[in-house]
Amino acid sequence: MNKTLENILILEGGYVDNPKDKGGATNWGITEATARKHGFLNDMRDLTRSEAYAILEEDYWIKPGFKDVANLSESIAFELCDAAVNIGQHHPVLWLQRWLNVLNREERSYQDIVVDGKIGPCTMATLQYYLTVRGKEGEEVLVKALNCSQGAWYLSLAEKNQQNEEFIYGWMKNRVS
Repeated sequence: MNKTLENILILEGGYVDNPKDKGGATNWGITEATARKHGFLNDMRDLTRSEAYAILEEDYWIKPGFKDVANLSESIAFELCDAAVNIGQHHPVLWLQRWLNVLNREERSYQDIVVDGKIGPCTMATLQYYLTVRGKEGEEVLVKALNCSQGAWYLSLAEKNQQNEEFIYGWMKNRVS
């Protein structure tokens, strides 16, 4: 079992259906729409932990490339995956790429990479180089940076849609550290 996915399942908990949540009925962090894409046809209350795990693994770990990131840094992979479960895969990858670009000391450490929301060979090579040069401290700084982006995202959501004020305290408490 993957430690990151296990921790996300614990964090997400079980069934929730808050009428203010645009995602609708959710179980183990899996929205009804996502479950349906995976062929789940029953009531969302019946989605098992193992079914949720399989969906998390495919959609939020393997497909976006966070599994590959984990080979370099489990803590960065966790931040990316956790944010992706909550807001989708695209934006956390953009944050990673943007932060890598601004942490390159005006391209003295390495060249900027394309910010395309996809973890490919260039993003992986750049992350590996960044971690090699900056070490454990650099890893911790990058995790903080990703958390800053995630917090700013939640603030923006709550400012754009007052109904999201229902969730922002919990998002900040549980998701941004």
